[in-house]
Amino acid sequence: MNTSRRFGPELRRLRLDARLSLTEFSVALNYDKGHLSKVERGERSASPELARRCDAFLGANGELQRLAVRADTGSAVGEPTTSPSLSSVGRRTLLAAGTGSLVDLGVRHSSEASFAADPLLHSFRAQFDQLRKLGQSTAPKVLLPLLETQTRMVAGLAAETQSATRARALLLASRFAVFTGWMAQESGDSRKALIWTGEAAELARAGGDSSLGSYALVRRALVTLYGGDASGTVALARRAQKDGLPPRIRGLAAQREAQGHALVGNESGCLGSLDKARDLLSRKDAPNRTEPVIGTTHVTDPAAMTTGWCLYDLGRPRAAAEVLDRECRRLPPQALRTRARYGFRRALAHAASGEIEHACSIAGELLGMMSAVPSATVDSDIRRLARELSRFRGSRAVCDLQPALARVTARAHD
Repeated sequence: MNTSRRFGPELRRLRLDARLSLTEFSVALNYDKGHLSKVERGERSASPELARRCDAFLGANGELQRLAVRADTGSAVGEPTTSPSLSSVGRRTLLAAGTGSLVDLGVRHSSEASFAADPLLHSFRAQFDQLRKLGQSTAPKVLLPLLETQTRMVAGLAAETQSATRARALLLASRFAVFTGWMAQESGDSRKALIWTGEAAELARAGGDSSLGSYALVRRALVTLYGGDASGTVALARRAQKDGLPPRIRGLAAQREAQGHALVGNESGCLGSLDKARDLLSRKDAPNRTEPVIGTTHVTDPAAMTTGWCLYDLGRPRAAAEVLDRECRRLPPQALRTRARYGFRRALAHAASGEIEHACSIAGELLGMMSAVPSATVDSDIRRLARELSRFRGSRAVCDLQPALARVTARAHD
């Protein structure tokens, strides 16, 4: 029996248990009565958005969402694979730095490298900060080649310097690799994203910092989250919450776990993880002003923003819209990528709440910036928004938005 045939009867059973007529149910969900009737009879499959909304409204604790999840026919995205073009970046470099044969990465083979290391590291550190800023307003495919080159150069520098400087260089190379993986994911290459994230973990371990390796698990969990693998996301995030790790890393990992739980409608698991994240992120790590901030630097309250994100996935769009409205107003204007990421989720929440004109107004402001900051991950929410708004083709606001929305969704499929 396929998922639509299982989902429909269970939806009808739960609706009748709640003593709701189909008309009352359709009004409450802001969905067409005829469409819901076909879903209940198994003639139409339920979209993930509809499954989430039904699950939350009927208190099904994720069961309807699980019935609506399609079988994954692709390969798992939780584990990175190796690539000949990238394996020399981290793995061989680490061997070169301490336990194996040296691989020539273009760094001078002379004692001069040791003397030059400190000023070079200072320069690379400044470049890293600048590249992170550029990532907020530049297409990821433009930045990727430069990021890959810089990561190789810093890792190569570590292989040629004395032990005191080597650790600092390896840790900076790890941060470059993490950011390179993020830009690879934003460009739509999840496989490359996982490879770079794996390299980041190895570079961090070689530099003597296991906590950065654990942060790489948080980054991997983001790839599995966007791949729709909720259990993989939760498992990876839990591995990054070991005692002894810095509170910020554990807090960011708890946020990712919450998103994984929300993806399958596990509200208690989600809210529990969000409480943990809120507590951990309110603590102060030991100050280290020489290292880049781990995680986002543009979201004022990451736990609150993630709460809004999760509430939408839990089928509570009105609550999600209220939180996201507040938190998105606090984002800096120059953080285009971050504004797009949470802004489209905010538009989705308003659309799902039936506030179509407001949703279109929010989306209209954001669509214009997508040519500057194309994003494979944000595209997933843009496609969701297009599906949500397609149910309201008679709306003037939807008709006015449609050309811009069509251009961005068409580009995302190119």
